[in-house]
Amino acid sequence: MLAITLADLRYRSRQFLIAVVGAGVVFALAVLMSGMANGFHAEITKTVNSTHADRWVVPTSSSGPFTSVRAIPENRVGAVRSAKGVKSAAGMVISLQTVDRGSKGLIRVMMLGAQPGPTTFVPSRGSAVVKPGDAVADERLGLDIGQHFTLGTQRFTVVGLTSGHTMLGGTPDVFVGLRAAQQVLFGGQRLVTAVSVQGTPTSLPKGLKEMSIASVEKDSLGPMADSVSSVENTRYLMWAVAVIIVAALIYVSTLQRTRDFAVLKAVGASGRDLFVSVAVQAVLVTLGAAALAASTAWLFRPLYLVPLVVPASAYWSLPVIAVVVGLISSLIAMRRAVTVDPALAFGAGA
Repeated sequence: MLAITLADLRYRSRQFLIAVVGAGVVFALAVLMSGMANGFHAEITKTVNSTHADRWVVPTSSSGPFTSVRAIPENRVGAVRSAKGVKSAAGMVISLQTVDRGSKGLIRVMMLGAQPGPTTFVPSRGSAVVKPGDAVADERLGLDIGQHFTLGTQRFTVVGLTSGHTMLGGTPDVFVGLRAAQQVLFGGQRLVTAVSVQGTPTSLPKGLKEMSIASVEKDSLGPMADSVSSVENTRYLMWAVAVIIVAALIYVSTLQRTRDFAVLKAVGASGRDLFVSVAVQAVLVTLGAAALAASTAWLFRPLYLVPLVVPASAYWSLPVIAVVVGLISSLIAMRRAVTVDPALAFGAGA
């Protein structure tokens, strides 16, 4: 039975190759959907952890350090620093801003201002922020080291670059000094929007609340929750499309093999044997599509401007998903295969 099935695959190789390519493209897009959904989480984690904080302290009226701008006097940072369980605390100014890159135009950025010190962000290339006019930017800003941009009324020079430090689906992070950020957002007033804390405070001054890293990440994902859900739903839709593509091929193949199935039933093949024959073809097609997707998904990456972080699970789960898709597809053609009249083997029926 297996030999007959494989022989039929060779005979209809062009037909099956088309299905492999079609399902492979769909599988590749599904892999990239996984990377997109994971990218939303990964960029937030990377940015939130950039100051090496254990906890975050914000005003009680704030939803979180990256989603709300609620200011408190900078001198309250000292009260947080003195709280029991706190090893160190640094005031920060965090806000979405628009950067003027001159001839390259305007772009939205996530501005993070902090005093130079142990928690200052360290770039992957160049130097950290030292002077008020220094800035470390993600490469998505589109500027190189030594180039300038304007933020508010302040002119900054890019002294360091990093990669993957973004928010809100690709909005680049820009790290500047605390005084510079206060000048941009508050006109120079000594205010901060959040306090990054190392340690675990057991109590806080009135009007302030503590947020764990997990709760900050969850809050930061909030503005993109619908987008993430849409991406996940699209990924599931991709699997459904793959089922339809393979099922259509297998059903047509089954119609073309009607007389073959009749002969096999006439010589004693059971309905189970025929279903296995159909299922083997479907699974081989989907496994071929999975192999194609795993090796070519990177070709489609330039089509997506948002951060893509494809998890390893998206690749190792492909064969499993391929088998499931193949089996579901073969179920659609199963009834046609197992209900073939053996009399067709002798030229009877239509």
